[in-house]
Amino acid sequence: MSQQAVSDKHLIGTGLKQRTEEALADDFLRKAVAFTTDKLKTGKLKAAGDFGHWEDWRERGRQIRKHVIENLDYYLTQFTDNVVKAGGNVYFCQTAAEAVATFMEIAEKRKAKLVAKGKSMVSEEIHLNHHLEQRGIEAIETDLGEYILQLAKETPSHLIIPAIHKNKQQIAELFNEESGESFEPETKVLANFAKQRLRNYFLEADIGLTGCNFGVAESGSITLVSNEGNGRMVSTIPQSHVVIMGMERLVPTFDDLEVVLNLLARSATGQKLTTYTSMITGPRREGELDGPEELHLIILDNGRSAQLGDPVFQEVLHCIRCAACLNVCPVYRHVGGHTYGSVYSGPIGAVLTPLLQQDMKEAGQLAYASSLCGACYEACPVKIPLHDMLVQLRARKVKLGLTPLAERVAFKTFQTAFGNVKLYKVATKSAYYLQKPFVSKGFIKSGPGPMAGWTQSRFFPMKPKQSFRERWASLHQELALSSSDPAKPPMHAGASQPHGSGAADETAAASAAPKPNTQKRGDTDEY
Repeated sequence: MSQQAVSDKHLIGTGLKQRTEEALADDFLRKAVAFTTDKLKTGKLKAAGDFGHWEDWRERGRQIRKHVIENLDYYLTQFTDNVVKAGGNVYFCQTAAEAVATFMEIAEKRKAKLVAKGKSMVSEEIHLNHHLEQRGIEAIETDLGEYILQLAKETPSHLIIPAIHKNKQQIAELFNEESGESFEPETKVLANFAKQRLRNYFLEADIGLTGCNFGVAESGSITLVSNEGNGRMVSTIPQSHVVIMGMERLVPTFDDLEVVLNLLARSATGQKLTTYTSMITGPRREGELDGPEELHLIILDNGRSAQLGDPVFQEVLHCIRCAACLNVCPVYRHVGGHTYGSVYSGPIGAVLTPLLQQDMKEAGQLAYASSLCGACYEACPVKIPLHDMLVQLRARKVKLGLTPLAERVAFKTFQTAFGNVKLYKVATKSAYYLQKPFVSKGFIKSGPGPMAGWTQSRFFPMKPKQSFRERWASLHQELALSSSDPAKPPMHAGASQPHGSGAADETAAASAAPKPNTQKRGDTDEY
């Protein structure tokens, strides 16, 4: 069974709640994810500080991405025209199925039996490995993390570190099973095995497949960034190079590319620049010693164009896939990426997945996998307001009537009670008595009902017998009685002791109070 098929089988019949509970019960996963995301977050903060003027760079990055998305038709035309001029072939695919069919046509013409893959989230998005396996074509992931997950029959758990949830012992067991040998769980030993095993695939592959970090419109160049070098091997050794890119992954010029590459590396891993940054412009030319004979570029829509012109969600297309939002998200650090049930995890996945899949019933649940703390916005190098988008997705789900019946009834009851003063008073008074069976030492420590999700990880303070409104009314009553007694000086609201010297203080306070501006507009420039 293929990697993607296994993942899909696991997700069928399992909702977000069940996946979350499974992740929370996995102590190792939680520790591994927290450790690595903390390390990435710290590295990003240091790199941004060393770089200087980080907020200016963020704003520049935001403006570049905003300009591209607002003029996407123009830059797509310019980019693809230049790809063709450089000798490449371009295919526009509206759906995932069209992209898969296009790749299969290319593979059939090459009579391909082996595809060596560089890291490509878009190929994960369209479940390409599963379809290749059905056609009898072997697909090998050459990114180390992706290769580990392929052996484990799992999908990526992080946008840039796909095997974030695996330790050396688990990886050694996978390699031992694959090779029939016995490897020590040491990083150098394991990396050396992977290097030796993958080297043959580079040499034997009929097709090399990669994603595209950025396409440069002014030249038709495809930019790849990696820290392992496999991207260069995959894109130069096989006779045919196929690139699958999301339609939004463009920058106008190389000057703009400089900006987003600086933002990407520092935000993703805290590096000044990734170890390998490759710019590919067309296939091998006459007289050149390396490179593919043919270059095919598959440009995928798959729900992206539906966000164009949307005043709320268009900015989600600004994303440069740095994963900085995952590394600061308090939800992601506790549950990891598989909980999201999609190739795109974390805050960006919680927004992007329901939009691309156009599925608010199931995928729309991801909008609730957030504390709405706004840390994702602060970390995002191009200032995407993901927390605002998550709120809007929740609102969309409510408007479509896709929330659970119990939730709709609860909020209808809430609306009724809080819309009527008498009902509100009765409800708040009743709550004090209804909570008593669940209170222990001033806290509700278990349940009831929906509150169990809250009390599972924290205590809920009990409702006091006297509400704030009742205390406030009582205080005002005491003030009124005090002011009506000539033997007592007046009290200021909130003061525990009489203040000042009666009428003299009142006169002084009145003279010190700011006077309203009675001048008409235009009488003076000072207003």
